[in-house]
Amino acid sequence: MTIQDVEKYVGLLIEKVVAFLPNLIGAILAIVIGLWLIKLITNKIRKIMEKREVDIAIRDFSISIINIGLKILLFIIVITKLGFETTSFAAIIGAAGLAVGLALQGSLSNFAGGVLIILLKPFRIGDWVDAQGVSGTVDQISLFYTHLITFNNQRAVIPNGELSNNKVINYSSEKQRKDAITVRISYDSDIKKAREVLMDLMLNNENISKETKPQVFVSELAESSVNLSIRFWADLPVFWDAHFQIMADIKGTLEEAGIRIPLPQRHVMIHNQEDTDSDK
Repeated sequence: MTIQDVEKYVGLLIEKVVAFLPNLIGAILAIVIGLWLIKLITNKIRKIMEKREVDIAIRDFSISIINIGLKILLFIIVITKLGFETTSFAAIIGAAGLAVGLALQGSLSNFAGGVLIILLKPFRIGDWVDAQGVSGTVDQISLFYTHLITFNNQRAVIPNGELSNNKVINYSSEKQRKDAITVRISYDSDIKKAREVLMDLMLNNENISKETKPQVFVSELAESSVNLSIRFWADLPVFWDAHFQIMADIKGTLEEAGIRIPLPQRHVMIHNQEDTDSDK
């Protein structure tokens, strides 16, 4: 290859670069301005939703969808600015989308599950739920995953597909919760008196609802005890206060009334082998 050929190819390369430079600059400007506009639009939508007090899960989910959609549109605009034909590019995107869709079936299931959770609202952000063997407060509902903060302040990330297709217990959906506590008393204790003492204990607890009368009844005649079951309702914010206070007061109150709480007992009989042999 001669020097003239090299100069010729360099000249052609420079011409191509110069011809392509406006498209490249336009694409860069489109990216910069587009990202700025997307941020501006999503922030504006967020403020409008916050002003109208839209549910935080719906707000975050909607903004994520809008953000992704606008960025896909921006990508198409940039590709067009660079001189690619949109028709052929659309065919490539379609084929790639099909391949990615087949490869990411689980992710698509999670996305569909996220949509169902947002629409049906089996739980909201801030609710205490039990799902997939994990209990915690719902902290975030994203496109593909739901984040729970457990009692030990650990973050559990659960796929939305599994949440939408399996059992979820929402402890925060109702205004009140019902508690059931088993109390064991000895067989020689006065059952009627024990029931009266436990009933008074619940009626005098300010955190226990009086709209629905508490209950005390014999639930089981066990091997070494008579089991009483106490049932009461409490408003959600004070439910655990009522539960722990009743648990703390039961023992002392029953003992003051002369009612004994038995310990598990087992009778062991020792058979004397020597006596048995002598009898023979």
